[in-house]
Amino acid sequence: MSVSPEQLFSYLDSLDINHETVSHPPIFTAEQGRDWHDKIPGTACKNLFLKDKKDQIWLVVISCDKRASLGDIEKHVGSARLSFGKPELLLDVLKVPAGSVTPFALMNDVERRTNVILDADLMKIEKINCHPLHNAASTCVSVKDLVRFIESLGFVPRVVDCGIAHR
Repeated sequence: MSVSPEQLFSYLDSLDINHETVSHPPIFTAEQGRDWHDKIPGTACKNLFLKDKKDQIWLVVISCDKRASLGDIEKHVGSARLSFGKPELLLDVLKVPAGSVTPFALMNDVERRTNVILDADLMKIEKINCHPLHNAASTCVSVKDLVRFIESLGFVPRVVDCGIAHR
């Protein structure tokens, strides 16, 4: 059973993490969300659900202003042949549908199967926006608090350079 947005917000509150959520039409891709980026405080992110040839699972969080380089990510994390995970695998592991990938869904990965990668440039910003387990809203938290949230769940995020700026 998956965690609800209300349970997510309650957990953030229990960690004393300030959060603000803005509702918007469903956004399935970073490009679709461009019109909303200036209306929501913080930096918009895109989240890539990947798997490699050894069936390891990876969640990559990167700014929407960058183009992810799977080859660079492979080199930095010591993985090979990263590809996008199938929607069925995403539902099985993070319990969210395609278009709703978010680091907040790590709450649903009770087996801790996911390797978490945060782009190095995210560490230079103050606030980040992520879907709150569905793609019809964005929740803004500080990057430091996002790291604290991830670590509180038992994950150890790796910070690497994931791509190149394109905006």
